[in-house]
Amino acid sequence: MIRWYVVHTRPHQEQRAQVNLARQGYRVWLPMMQRSRRRAKRFETGHAPLFPGYLFVELDIGREPWRAINGTFGVKRLIADGPRPQALPEEFVTALREVTGADGVSTPEPADLKPGDAVTIAAGPFVECAAVVLRLAPRERVEVLLDVLGGRVPARLPKRAVIAAA
Repeated sequence: MIRWYVVHTRPHQEQRAQVNLARQGYRVWLPMMQRSRRRAKRFETGHAPLFPGYLFVELDIGREPWRAINGTFGVKRLIADGPRPQALPEEFVTALREVTGADGVSTPEPADLKPGDAVTIAAGPFVECAAVVLRLAPRERVEVLLDVLGGRVPARLPKRAVIAAA
């Protein structure tokens, strides 16, 4: 029976493990997410693993050689419960496929926000800054008070650029 299994990768080597496993003929899935970050006075939006340090491989444990996965460059080990790998629940895989879409990249849904909610900026020049929602603006925008340079500055941002603070 073909199921999805979790592969624990070496730090920051998810893509290396993905390439090497695919070369060996395994069906590999590395869900990604959009991420903005500051780099040398610029802001870059790119992709990062949705689950840092992990990727998924589809196998038929009874028919396919799975032990070779543990010796693949970039891989630490196949997650197991005892002597055999532990399969992921089908509901988890289905839900994750829906979230990541056809391109395999998860884009955060706009949060249900209300004035006074604490948020974190997820994209743009104020990435990773804390803010408080002032009001919801027209055309899927939100007005926030940003905590920058020891003070609070008002800004109007796309609703998708903010996430609820944890």
